[in-house]
Amino acid sequence: MEAFLAWFLRSVLRYRSDVVTVNLSRSFPEKTYDELEVIHKRFYRHLATIFLEAAWFGRCRGEKGRRRLRESHIVEFTNPEELNRLYGSSRQLMLLQAHTGNWELIGGILNYSYGVPLEITPEAFAVTYLRLHNARMDRLMARSRTAPVADLGFKGYVEAGDILRFALQRKEQKFGYVFITDQYPYNNRENMQLDFLHQKTATMTGAAALAVKLDMAVGYLRFETRGEGGYRMTVVPLCDHAAGENPLELMQRYYRLLEEDLQKQPWNYLWTHKRWK
Repeated sequence: MEAFLAWFLRSVLRYRSDVVTVNLSRSFPEKTYDELEVIHKRFYRHLATIFLEAAWFGRCRGEKGRRRLRESHIVEFTNPEELNRLYGSSRQLMLLQAHTGNWELIGGILNYSYGVPLEITPEAFAVTYLRLHNARMDRLMARSRTAPVADLGFKGYVEAGDILRFALQRKEQKFGYVFITDQYPYNNRENMQLDFLHQKTATMTGAAALAVKLDMAVGYLRFETRGEGGYRMTVVPLCDHAAGENPLELMQRYYRLLEEDLQKQPWNYLWTHKRWK
C-alpha cells in the first residue's frame, strides 16, 4: 500500500513534484542529478508513510488506543530525562519542531517514553496548528491529531493566531508548548531573515519571542526516521531561560540543528511546502 501510494503521488498525481525538485536542487547544490533523484523518490515514500500513519493514529483513542500506540513503538524518545530536566528548569517549556519525522503524531508525545515517565501532563500541554480553509477537513484533522489525549482533559490544540492570548492566560502555570515553526512567515521583513540550506530564509519568530517574553526553557525537537521504520525523538536544549535572548538568534540555532539533520536524512522534510517564495 505504501509503495503504491508513493508511486501514485509522485508519478501519477505528480503532487507538487516541481516544487520538490526545485527545493531539493537549491538546498543541496553539491549533489548530482542522480543523487537528487534518489532523494526525490525516497521523499515520496516518506510522504506516503506519513499519510498512512496519520490515518492509523486517528484511531488511537482512549486507553485502548494509547496502549496500541505505546506497544507499536512508532516513536521512541531517546532522552526523556533531558525533556524532564528542561521542563523542570523553568516554569514553562517551549519545544520548537519542524516538518520532520511525522509531525501528525505529535499529539501522542506523552506516550513515547519507555522506562522514564514524562513529567508533562495532558492538561498542561499545548500544540499549535494552522486552521485549514475547509472547515470540515479542519475538524477532521483536529479529531485525528488529538485522538490519544481527547479523553484526558486536553484543551491545548490551539490555532496559531490564538496562542499569544492562550499563553498569557497561563503564564503563571507550569506548562509545555510544541510549535511547528518552519513555515513561511506571515510578514517577510528583512530583519526576520537568516541562512538555511544555502538560501536566505524568512523565519517566523513568534514562538521564540513568546519564550523570551515568558522566560521559558527552549528546546529543539529532533524527529528522525529509523531505518527499520518508525521514528526517534530527541530534545536538544537551546536554553534553560530565554529571558534576555534574541528571538532571531534562537531561531538561527534552531535552523542550524535542522540543517544538520537534513544533511543526514535529506528526504525527512516536507519538501512539497513552498518554504522559499
